[in-house]
Amino acid sequence: MAESEAMLRRVPSRSSWQRVRKARPHLLLSRRGRRRFGVLTRGELRRLRKRLLRAHALGGDWKLGAPAGAHVAVKCKLRARSRPAARRQPAPSGPPAPCPQLCSLLNPRNHSTPQSRSGRPVQKVSPNVTQPVRDLGSGRVLLMLPPGEGFTFSGICRVTCIYGQLEVYGHIIKQGQPPQDVFSVYTHSYLTINGVPYSEPEKSEKGVRREIRALLKPYTKLDDRDWAVRYFPPLGCILILERMQTRFVDFLKTYRCSSYVLLQENIPARVNSEFVTLKKIGIRRQKRKKGICLSESGLCALEELVSVSCDGCPVILLCGACDIGKSTFNRILINQLLNSIPGVDYLECDLGQTEFTPPGCISLLNITEPLLGPPYTHQRKPQRMVYYGKMNCHNDYESYIEIVKYVFRDYKREFPLVINTMGWVSGDGLLLLVDLIRVLTPNYVIQLYSDRDKFTPTLTSEYVELTDGLYTKSKIKRYRGFDIPEFGDNLEFTDEEKECIPLPVFTGHTVMTVKSEFLSSKNEKNRAKYNKIFRDLAVLGYLSQLMLPMPEPLSPLHSLTPYQVPFNAVAIRIMHADVAPTHILYAVNASWVGLCRIVDEMKGYPQGPILLAQNPICDCLGFGICRGIDMEKRLYHILTPLPPEELKTVNCMLVGSISIPHCIFKNQPGPEGTVPYITTEYKLNLPGATENIGERTYGNAVSRHKLRQRRK
Repeated sequence: MAESEAMLRRVPSRSSWQRVRKARPHLLLSRRGRRRFGVLTRGELRRLRKRLLRAHALGGDWKLGAPAGAHVAVKCKLRARSRPAARRQPAPSGPPAPCPQLCSLLNPRNHSTPQSRSGRPVQKVSPNVTQPVRDLGSGRVLLMLPPGEGFTFSGICRVTCIYGQLEVYGHIIKQGQPPQDVFSVYTHSYLTINGVPYSEPEKSEKGVRREIRALLKPYTKLDDRDWAVRYFPPLGCILILERMQTRFVDFLKTYRCSSYVLLQENIPARVNSEFVTLKKIGIRRQKRKKGICLSESGLCALEELVSVSCDGCPVILLCGACDIGKSTFNRILINQLLNSIPGVDYLECDLGQTEFTPPGCISLLNITEPLLGPPYTHQRKPQRMVYYGKMNCHNDYESYIEIVKYVFRDYKREFPLVINTMGWVSGDGLLLLVDLIRVLTPNYVIQLYSDRDKFTPTLTSEYVELTDGLYTKSKIKRYRGFDIPEFGDNLEFTDEEKECIPLPVFTGHTVMTVKSEFLSSKNEKNRAKYNKIFRDLAVLGYLSQLMLPMPEPLSPLHSLTPYQVPFNAVAIRIMHADVAPTHILYAVNASWVGLCRIVDEMKGYPQGPILLAQNPICDCLGFGICRGIDMEKRLYHILTPLPPEELKTVNCMLVGSISIPHCIFKNQPGPEGTVPYITTEYKLNLPGATENIGERTYGNAVSRHKLRQRRK
């Protein structure tokens, strides 16, 4: 490893030196300088490389004070002269102070060349040389990161910062902090672990080496610590990458539809020692261009939003077309805000691609931990949530607006609020977005755009005020007698004000247009397929909470004991579909149900079931699977991660159009013979039957979720 640290060409021979001397007889070189152009032994070359690299890192420059004939040294790649560093007094150990260069780390094109102690640029060399890795055994790898460089990878791992500071997805990981689980999967842009530049520590080189040895002692052996001290880059970072073993990962690996997302099975054409080392923990180095890249406008917007959020509690609304990077920008913004403030509130208004809950929900959450992966890796319990039951709000805009207003009332304005909206920004979707801006009254509207999308008008405060929405009118039309109950009397003007002001005074919001440069593998042809995969992964991520903590053995879902819920204890509603009362239980069985709580008094048959006449707007406490229905005992069998104390307050079950992933039905090991809810004798002549059920099929079996009611 030491020999590969500097890429030296073959040194000139004796004859080459003699020709140079004859051509330039006035050259006056010292004996030490002449030896650099002669033939050195292998040991002398090794010591010379080490000495020059150390002087180079300390700020040496071959151009300063170089004698005549120094241009010949260019052929040998010797760009530094030894210069002893000044002795410094040791200082107490502690985390180094970061430099204000975080935002530039998210844009690889803005990466400046690492600076030496004297402020001069340090020459960049091969990534395999500047980022050495070492296998520590037991699924752990030691990695060195020079200042300003990044490690882009694919896979999942646990990151521990030993020395220095790291940046992942906008979140700062300091030395001494607990390890963080990082998910860099191919379904989204790959993540990059960046070394955050920091100021020079006020201690000697010997003191730095002593501190590194002390920090590595709980994790490594003596040989590993010697290796780390030998190859530690000046002002660099040391981190340990571990193989991730959690219940969530183990649960997803048991299903065929999700295991391939986390595994690295493809072998590249060229395999080197670094690939073999990183493969032991389940990751692989990727090209920097495959990672997340922010444009200049995005970096400026993040800097301003973080600045204003540290002084107040602004409401930030993000909008843009489908697959333009709204969720990625939200995660980076939340992670950067969590570096400065303890929490961030988040309002989810996107029904199809939710961030913290299963799809089909509108929710309000308080985020206190960083987001270092896709949505299905950080499912969390909301502060308030309403189950809408569909992936979109087509033909039911009024209910959507009312649910958003219902959830938004719970916002206490104690932390900044980030609002995520749908990617529907054309036609009625644009008018619905205008309604949302008027109802939620954000302080900042972040509008993402790209060259490949259709033109969308800039949502300035003037445009919003002069444009009619679906359920709200422009301010000019409100002069003519239109009344909007959600605004109350705030927008009432006297007759004198109407006559003297041609256009009403409107404080409005600040618009920031951000050009999106995020990579996306989705397009018009495969968007539906990808969205179906993401929804299935979100459901599986939620159901992983049913697994017992380690080291208990992993159990399939059909082996878990469900809750028994009486018919007369809960009311039932099939949302967004007309189902005959005699077929209600067929629709509920083997379905994804929302477990809700309504305040209205339930009336129905004493023995149930109780049916609701319309879709309620009520709190949703969680979700579950109706495993079966016992008609003799009149019980629902519900499988849910909700604790019993919360399940006691549930008095309503809502069934929407969100389906259970097919892999859950097909992965039922144990029972012999016919698998529940699975059949191979499917009649295509039935009304509504089709050959293609769902987006993906595995094997010859076709799953029918609601084929028949199975009694226990």
